[in-house]
Amino acid sequence: MSVLMNFAIFPTDKGISVSHDVAKIVRNIRRSDYPSQLTAMGTIIETETLNEALAVIDDAYKTLEEDCERVYITVNIDIRKGKKGRMEGKIRAIEDKLEGKD
Repeated sequence: MSVLMNFAIFPTDKGISVSHDVAKIVRNIRRSDYPSQLTAMGTIIETETLNEALAVIDDAYKTLEEDCERVYITVNIDIRKGKKGRMEGKIRAIEDKLEGKD
């Protein structure tokens, strides 16, 4: 199974720039075994189970909770049985179509 998750998490009580706080979360994700991609609006990860994906969110919250009074989280999840490697595969499928390979 493949669980693709796009999520953003940040404190709302730290002023205009929260990049320092977000960097802590991204550093933890990169230390994990999950493929991930940082974007301007969030982070995409791929796990094998929904519980693993939700644990990433829980860990991210725990990273912020000690120093933050308020945290905002958005999450999009796409679950597909029988497929793995969709993070790269979905992009490759579109690129192939753009190049006329399909």
